[in-house]
Amino acid sequence: MRRGTILAVTGLLLAALPCPFVPRLAAQWRCSLGFWRYPPQTFREQVKDATAVLYGTLTRATPDNPVTGTGDGITDLVIDKGLVIPPSLKGRTTITLDNYVPTDGKTKYVLCCEVFKGKIHAYRGIPVYKNSDLPTYIAGILKVRNEKPAKRLRFYFDYLNHAEDEIANDALHEFRVSDYKDYRELAGHLPGDRLAAWLRDPKTPVHRIGPFARLLGHCSKNKEQDGQLLRKLLDEPLQTGSFQSGLDGVLEGLLLLQPKTGWQDICKLMEDESTDFQRRYVALRAVRFVKEYRPDLVPSEQLIKEVAVLLDQKDIVDLAIEDFRRWKRWELSQRILTLRGREGYDLPIIQRAILRFALSSPDPAAKRFVEEQRKRDPQSIKDSLELLKIEQGK
Repeated sequence: MRRGTILAVTGLLLAALPCPFVPRLAAQWRCSLGFWRYPPQTFREQVKDATAVLYGTLTRATPDNPVTGTGDGITDLVIDKGLVIPPSLKGRTTITLDNYVPTDGKTKYVLCCEVFKGKIHAYRGIPVYKNSDLPTYIAGILKVRNEKPAKRLRFYFDYLNHAEDEIANDALHEFRVSDYKDYRELAGHLPGDRLAAWLRDPKTPVHRIGPFARLLGHCSKNKEQDGQLLRKLLDEPLQTGSFQSGLDGVLEGLLLLQPKTGWQDICKLMEDESTDFQRRYVALRAVRFVKEYRPDLVPSEQLIKEVAVLLDQKDIVDLAIEDFRRWKRWELSQRILTLRGREGYDLPIIQRAILRFALSSPDPAAKRFVEEQRKRDPQSIKDSLELLKIEQGK
């Protein structure tokens, strides 16, 4: 299957699936009331600026406020617990919100509120269902929200494989949005046996496999055994696209556990042009991880030599060219520029990548290449320069 087809199908699937981080609010609430509309944020980001974070049951929801005559409405909240509570609300068991919040009178909520001049306005609501650990989880977030990243992430680790998807996915997202430097040292002290058990468990959701494998690579106490576990995951027939997207984590975990053989696994995937595009792409992503974060694992020249293999694979060559441009590997200028006239390399996406490389390279041959292109198609030069400026934040 061609890469364009894969990306198109993946886009359609993603559009059809509910985001794992979206709170379970009624669809009409998200559409009709702005403060219920879910932003792409973690729970930590949702609660961080709240004057009050309250857990309880909503009652007596009235659309229009008969006292003020406004259309905001009012809603009562019977408070079970104040997770963050200002002095003005301490000791209160019931409060009146100065806005209308739809409710069935049974579901409990964690509400993020603004308290100003005696008015309490709920701007975000998180439904909490029976026997949920969500209030405890959010209370824990509030305790560590101002701590250094490593301490926060150690808290989130304990929830990475929680039975409630909403909690586990939120904790996982905190790791995904964190800088590697923030959890590299922490990862070395995590309980590797627990991670290995999660990876062996067939009930572990596939989108967690990659992050778990990456963390295990840092903290394994039995590298031989855990290496076999990750290699088994790598060799198993893939059932879903979401698992393929986490294969780079498995490759990174293998590389961390067994640098020599792990690197051989990455090379094997990239060199085999008969392997489907997505598997070669995740191998390239693993290489990017090494290049950016762990250059101690693979000598730079060896890494560049291996990625150069992709210049002979027309379905992924543009990605390799873009990486070489970002890495400023101008010694490859001649080889990359000669790809222009190669059979099967006339696709616009490849030609644009070659042109962006030429515009960035100081090699005299690249300068001549750009001038020839300027004569043939000045607009392509202009468009490519604009894209480069955007990429550089200019």
